[in-house]
Amino acid sequence: MPSTSFATFLIITPVAFFLGIIFSLFPYDYPLLWSTAPTPPSHFDAIEAHLKLLHNAPNLITRILHIMLAMGLIGLVSKLYKPSESNMLFDGGSLVLYMVAVIVYIANIIKGLRIVSDGHYGLGLNQLSQDQLDNVDSSGYDVDSGDSVLGREDNLKVLAASNTILALVLVGVLVLQVGQWYADRSDEKAMREFQAKEKAESASTPSSVKRQGSGSEGKKNK
Repeated sequence: MPSTSFATFLIITPVAFFLGIIFSLFPYDYPLLWSTAPTPPSHFDAIEAHLKLLHNAPNLITRILHIMLAMGLIGLVSKLYKPSESNMLFDGGSLVLYMVAVIVYIANIIKGLRIVSDGHYGLGLNQLSQDQLDNVDSSGYDVDSGDSVLGREDNLKVLAASNTILALVLVGVLVLQVGQWYADRSDEKAMREFQAKEKAESASTPSSVKRQGSGSEGKKNK
C-alpha cells in the first residue's frame, strides 16, 4: 500500500505541474481560440515574445521539465508492475492518456516553438492553391518538403489548441487516479464490513453451541 501511494504521488505531482504551466498560458490562448473579438496584432507580438522566452530558457528549466515528464512515466509503469484488475483499468487508461500528452508535446509543441523562435512561418493556408493544400498533412506540414505551411496566426492557434488538448488529457489522468482511489477505498470498506460480520457470526456460533450442549445435559440428568 505505501509503494502504491508513492507511485500515485509520482503521477499526480507532474500532472499538476504541467496543468499549472498550461493554466499560465491560458491568458495568451484564450483570445486566439475562444474570444469572438478580433485579436489585435499586439497580442500576437506578446505571445511570440513569451513563447520565444520559453523556447530559449536555460537548460536547467528544460531538464526540470523532462524530469517531471519522466517522473510521471515511472509512476505509471511502477503501478502497472504485477497489475490487478483495478490497475489495468485505471492505470492503463492513465498511461494511454499520458502518452497522448507526450505525443502532442513532441509533435506539436516542440515543433511550434521552434518555428516561433526562428520566425520562419509559411505562407498560410489561405494563400495556398488547391494542389498545394493536397500536399499538406494534418499537422500543417508539406509532405514533400517537410516545411510548415502555416502562417503566423495559424501556427499560434495550433499551439493554443495543443495546450487545450494537453489540459484535457491531463485532467483525464487526474480523474482516473481519483476514481481508482475511490474504488479502492470502497472495496476496503466493503471488505472491513464483511470481515466484521464474519467475526460477529463466528463469535456467536460457539455460545449457541454451548447453550445447546448444556440443555441436552440437563435433559439427561432428569
